[in-house]
Amino acid sequence: MSSARDITRAAWPPRSVYLDYPLGHTSGRPHEPELNQQILRGTLAAFENLRVPGSMAHLPYRWSDTDRWKDRVFAPSTKAEELPECAVPTGEAAATATYDDDRVERHPTPQYQTAEDAAAARVSHDGEECLVCAGIDC
Repeated sequence: MSSARDITRAAWPPRSVYLDYPLGHTSGRPHEPELNQQILRGTLAAFENLRVPGSMAHLPYRWSDTDRWKDRVFAPSTKAEELPECAVPTGEAAATATYDDDRVERHPTPQYQTAEDAAAARVSHDGEECLVCAGIDC
């Protein structure tokens, strides 16, 4: 299941299902169990029916009546003052074009919730390279 069609196409999985929803909402909106179930049923049905390697089914559900939600998701900058003057949104677009970047900072080494998690990871690796973590826990 994917909400990032271009990334999924680049990875070229054997079968995929695309839903044009914001990242993190691949199985639908929160607190809408009927819609979530419909999306999951549609996904499973697609996986049963896709026969050609690399096929991608597109589910027909829409996040909203318009695609205005994408204005915020795909904003080129976090602040209007950082945009070139010709790209600063005006009018209605200005309300959705900027947002506070609330993503967590990336680190070159694994981050753990607790000291116990870090200790458990060290024990599980036992001095050997983890095939899952290869390249990130230098």
